[in-house]
Amino acid sequence: MENAEIIWKPTKEYLNGSNVKGFMEQWGIKTYKALYQQSIKDIKWFWPAAMDYLGVRWHRRYDNVLDLDGSKSFERARWFVGGKLSIAYNCVDRHALDPQSRNRLAFIWEAENGAVEKWTYLDLYRAANQCANALKSLGVRKGMTVGLYMPMIPQLIVAFWACMKVGAPLIPVFSGFGAKPLGVRLADAKATVLLTADAGFYKDKPVPLKTTCDKAAKEIPSLKHIVVVKRQKDGEIPWIKNRDIWWHDLVPRQSAEFDTAILDAEDLAMILYSSGTTGKPKGTLHRVAGVFAQVVKELGFNFDVKPDSRFYWITNIGWMMGPWQVMGVQHFGGCYLIYDGNPLYPTHERVLEMVARHRLTHLGISPTYSRSLKTKGEEWIEKYDLSCLRFLGSTGEPFDPESYMWVFENIGGARAPIINISGGTEMCGCLVSPSPLTPLKPCSVGMPGLGMAVGIADDEGRLIDVGTGHLVLLKPAPSLTRGFLGDWQRYINTYFSWEKNRDVWYHGDYIRCDDEGQFTLHGRSDDTINVAGVRIGAGEIESALMDHESVRESAVIGVPDILKGSDIICFVILKDGYEPSEELKASIAQHVPKIMGKNLRPKAVEIVPDLPRTRSMKIVRKTIRKKYIGEDPGDLASVENPGALDHIGRGAVKGR
Repeated sequence: MENAEIIWKPTKEYLNGSNVKGFMEQWGIKTYKALYQQSIKDIKWFWPAAMDYLGVRWHRRYDNVLDLDGSKSFERARWFVGGKLSIAYNCVDRHALDPQSRNRLAFIWEAENGAVEKWTYLDLYRAANQCANALKSLGVRKGMTVGLYMPMIPQLIVAFWACMKVGAPLIPVFSGFGAKPLGVRLADAKATVLLTADAGFYKDKPVPLKTTCDKAAKEIPSLKHIVVVKRQKDGEIPWIKNRDIWWHDLVPRQSAEFDTAILDAEDLAMILYSSGTTGKPKGTLHRVAGVFAQVVKELGFNFDVKPDSRFYWITNIGWMMGPWQVMGVQHFGGCYLIYDGNPLYPTHERVLEMVARHRLTHLGISPTYSRSLKTKGEEWIEKYDLSCLRFLGSTGEPFDPESYMWVFENIGGARAPIINISGGTEMCGCLVSPSPLTPLKPCSVGMPGLGMAVGIADDEGRLIDVGTGHLVLLKPAPSLTRGFLGDWQRYINTYFSWEKNRDVWYHGDYIRCDDEGQFTLHGRSDDTINVAGVRIGAGEIESALMDHESVRESAVIGVPDILKGSDIICFVILKDGYEPSEELKASIAQHVPKIMGKNLRPKAVEIVPDLPRTRSMKIVRKTIRKKYIGEDPGDLASVENPGALDHIGRGAVKGR
């Protein structure tokens, strides 16, 4: 896509009145590129100025914006030292206590069966206060960790803000995990209380949660109480007296008044466990002011969230995008949707039907989910009024040009920009992101985020201005994790010990910048395949595969080869009307070098009925690779369809 043309330019609708344009006008900055340059040249100016403009309220102004502890490096950087604030106050209390906003919707909840609840800021404020009092009655105090293992239900949002009000660092865990990953995370974080439900519902079937918690609890010595939301009308579940408590017996009886804790800027707000890790999960530590600064900046400047915004990102509270959405939208007094179920249930039309019915302004979808919709054609979309959409969003994996353009034209009507972002759990935010003030090319992730001193390093660690390489960070940013929980050296080894350049923070994405400054993502660096000295991102080969007339979806891995270093193995799902055959495999394999070059012909093309993916529709390529080469694929708790792995590995290649 190096020579791709601009497909979207900011119109007056996006320029006039946008948050970022107003900020630029306040400081007399003429262009977005000039704003970016100023934001990284003087990060001590940018972050306080952005937080002030975007309405962050401090209870005590900080003494020092950035403290590097006397070091030139930034692994121990501290931000907003001496400041005091509350995320809960900024996102809940001030809206609920204001007569002008207390009856505004904070969030909408919808279940698979069509049930809908609408919660105002005042509703949420009172319920969160009751839950905070309930937590205190169980002995939870500031600094004590609380686990959230809940479906996407209203009580989850209540519990989220209750923890923030108490000052208890929360550990949101994906409700699809089994007992082992749940137990490992909560034991690692020394959680004292776990909030859950008796069951979740997925594809109209109950998924037991409390029984999973019981198994996990055996491995969590610190756990004192499990609070359970009752969702099933019938049936008994195992119960341990004095440990297990029904939500309805505890929370509604509490006072709806609570004095929200005012926290130090450097207090711990959340522990987010990094998805897709190998070995022991990595607990990333997010401080109150730092994580809030990043989230507010991104939702305010890149997504232009305002009080009239209605936001929905297909995610789970256990993934970074869950807390990111909740905090970011509520800070601006906007409304978001949480959907408890499968986004393709009961049909593929579910999400767009909700967009039209709830008049959503923002929709975040993954490339994998987009490709699933694309197979259904376009005619069905016409019956839904999607004119309410102002922004589309995406993250997590590279887009292929065909699917990107399909989304842009058919869901966004070629008028709504795709804010295709890339960052990670370790920063609860983005390194690169488009803006409503910058033009877009297909698959673009825009340019570096404001305040993020991003660089691209080649394979030798040298910084380059144009070309493909490793995404690195050259200066500190407020939301970067302050280590891994209980394992400082692993943190240093992961981000600050890249043998090619130890002066950078090594992120792990493989990315390209063209000569016009547009960035495109090509997957993780560890997804990069080296074929006879030619390094290529898996995402680039997948884009070439998607260009073949028969391919609906694909995943690419590299496997060891003694002579070439790596062989390319492609897994493809066929479009309707195509039947698997050796001839078709050969045709697909021959198509790749036509686009990518003759050295990049796949070793094998495997036609499969499905690809393993998470509930947020992200394909798990590392798991595919391990299965294919005969290694243990590891914990599959986050995989929505582990049965898809049964079709992978039948021709395992371990090198020759």
